[in-house]
Amino acid sequence: MMGEDRDLTNLHTHGLHVSPAGNSDNGMLSFMSGDTFDYEFDLSLHPGGNLNFYHPHRHGNTAEQLWGGMAGALEVADETTALAAYETHTMVLKDISLDGSAPAAHTMDDFMSGKEGDVMMVNGKVNPVLNMKPGQVQRWKIVNASNARFYKLSLGSHTLQVIGSDGGLLNKPYAQSSILLSPGERVDVMVKASTTKGYYKLLSNPYDRGMSMMSGGSSQQITLLTVNVTGTAVTNSIPTTINANAVRLAVPAGTPTRQITLSMGMMGGMEAYINGIAFSATNAYTAHSSLNTYEIWEVFNNSMMDHPFHQHVNPVQVISISGGDSAYKSLYTTSPAWKDTVIVPKGGSVKLLVPIKDFTGTTMFHCHILEHEDIGMMGLWKIQ
Repeated sequence: MMGEDRDLTNLHTHGLHVSPAGNSDNGMLSFMSGDTFDYEFDLSLHPGGNLNFYHPHRHGNTAEQLWGGMAGALEVADETTALAAYETHTMVLKDISLDGSAPAAHTMDDFMSGKEGDVMMVNGKVNPVLNMKPGQVQRWKIVNASNARFYKLSLGSHTLQVIGSDGGLLNKPYAQSSILLSPGERVDVMVKASTTKGYYKLLSNPYDRGMSMMSGGSSQQITLLTVNVTGTAVTNSIPTTINANAVRLAVPAGTPTRQITLSMGMMGGMEAYINGIAFSATNAYTAHSSLNTYEIWEVFNNSMMDHPFHQHVNPVQVISISGGDSAYKSLYTTSPAWKDTVIVPKGGSVKLLVPIKDFTGTTMFHCHILEHEDIGMMGLWKIQ
């Protein structure tokens, strides 16, 4: 659809704090069908206890390849044994529409609005059943591996206790009645099962991300998974402390501010922009940063759709959010969460504290509605 050779691809380790150069998380590489290549990732500077996400990142092909299923979870083990005793499940949320037995093809409208499917899956299954004992506590690591669908998660008659975000474990559990998860975001939660046996639905509730509402999309309430509380009751508790080393950083005095504006348009063709530039092989908005410094990034959304803003290599902390979901804003502007994907609300903005650490090289930042990335909402980040 975007004019690229369909066989071109590469690999991005979304969330890993690793080098963007050489044979590591290098988004500038690309390979043809039949090629082989050995990636190597040095995780010695990556913190433990987080769920990441791998997928192709060849500009122009990313959306169609991930839509077809080229993605998966990438877990980095905890550096503590505090949570080792809890039954743990990894959940990959993905949607699809089929044309016969093949993924439905993209249309031009899909690239403007972001492609959502009519079948929602957890780990490739439609509405699987997960058994829990009455009173049992389980840990769920969840990644949104969809191209454009936002999930507003809730579990009937239960509270979701958030213990980790994109970049690792939090200091304590944060009780949430629902959790908003945009494409590329991850969340680590603990769930204490009711003492009342029965079936409880993990729902994706209606959420207006913008243009998706025109076609139904995320306006639907979907049952993603059914919890069956059954068997012999147990007495489990959720720990009050998760990661005592997790803290919110103070903004260093004199930290410079960079402004980034996301926009869309159809002037002369279907395009999306960062600071007025649609990414191409020959032209891109490029941010230049110095290693071992801090920056504040103010990201403005001048469109009528939410955009999940994702930056490679370095996670950030959210200083403030203007607009959007109030619970999402409260969670990520008050907790010591490290984020690599943050929702920039339609017509709103976010302010991010960006530590630039450990690695030099050229990497990227972009909208993680992957159709928007493919039509230009991506920039280069050169760290020296």
